[in-house]
Amino acid sequence: MNQIKKILLIARDKNLAEIIYFCLEGWGYEVDILKETPNLAEIKKKEPDLIILDFPFSHKEGLSLCREIKEGFVTSSLPLIVLIDKKQLRKHLLNLKHGIDDYLLKPPDPLDLRVRIEMALKRTQYSFYTNSLTNLPGGKIIEEILKEKITKREPFSFAHADIDNFKYFNDKYGYLKGDRVITQTAYILYQTVKKYGNPKDFIGHIGGDDFVFITSPDKEKIIASEFIYEFERLMPLHYSPEDRVCGYIEVEDRTNQLRKVPLMSISIAIVNNQQREFKNVVQINDALTELKSYLKKIPGSKFMVERRGLNQGRKQRRPSFSLIQNREVLDKKKFPPLGQLLLNRGKITPYLLEELLDIHFKRAIPLGEILKDRGVIADEELQKFLSLQRKNS
Repeated sequence: MNQIKKILLIARDKNLAEIIYFCLEGWGYEVDILKETPNLAEIKKKEPDLIILDFPFSHKEGLSLCREIKEGFVTSSLPLIVLIDKKQLRKHLLNLKHGIDDYLLKPPDPLDLRVRIEMALKRTQYSFYTNSLTNLPGGKIIEEILKEKITKREPFSFAHADIDNFKYFNDKYGYLKGDRVITQTAYILYQTVKKYGNPKDFIGHIGGDDFVFITSPDKEKIIASEFIYEFERLMPLHYSPEDRVCGYIEVEDRTNQLRKVPLMSISIAIVNNQQREFKNVVQINDALTELKSYLKKIPGSKFMVERRGLNQGRKQRRPSFSLIQNREVLDKKKFPPLGQLLLNRGKITPYLLEELLDIHFKRAIPLGEILKDRGVIADEELQKFLSLQRKNS
């Protein structure tokens, strides 16, 4: 059963407050009304899921309250919808930057108000379960999608991707560079699934260096293979040239002994319901755990698909696996990324490249477009570098 959402209505106009209260209560919301400007402590006590604010923007207290709500540690994520007079809109439009999520003209159309409220609550719920670094859906949303697939008996493949040796990289190079590895991995996975998967395929970020994707059984291998190829092509560039040449980094273990740790690789465990029926998410997790424990023993990037048949069930002590390593895809001739090519030619600095890559990974804007917008390189010169990149591929 879904929990009833609580809405806090802050309004001085008694007639308007009564109309909105009647609508909200009829839609099944729990409603609190405040007629005077509350302080942040009062709002916290109410514990609302959403705030509707009706105050003239000529009063600074209304703007101040908006700012306080959005700057408060507990209240910053609360959706805030403001009701405003049409004659005030043009004058105070720029004031919407004070953290307001949405606004409606007074008096609001009931249907419009209901849609805005539901959309705001849905956005908040989604953002609560997304990873703050990659903005990808997290564990709760992943679980809900899997449950839906199981209930509808749709054919699906569920893959869990884990970055090997990420912790050692993070320890040596620092969390900022570690975060860049995570965001680029998310970007690579997104682009791979988008290119080789189905329109409704899903990708998620459990947390840390653990990612998932859900696709159809006929797409699982091509997505895993191409994801591995791009990962292997690009991830070594996060290391220093010296470490790339060595193929490992030296780190201290728990006994303060130096050990050689290979560069990061990616391991992908995949299960599907084509040959084996899953009745719940726990069974999927158990199957993946078994695959992942086996994959940890194998060095380098690889993916593994479970092939346990429906009739094998309990009699078979160990499931049969189909292991495919990255030899074929990595035999492709590698070509240097555009950013690395420009860096090698002295056209950009390492610091500028890192800044531009952050934008590239998080906003999915082509690096070439960012370079042109920043005035770093002209279109004609960019085309020359892209042509040089293609020649090296």
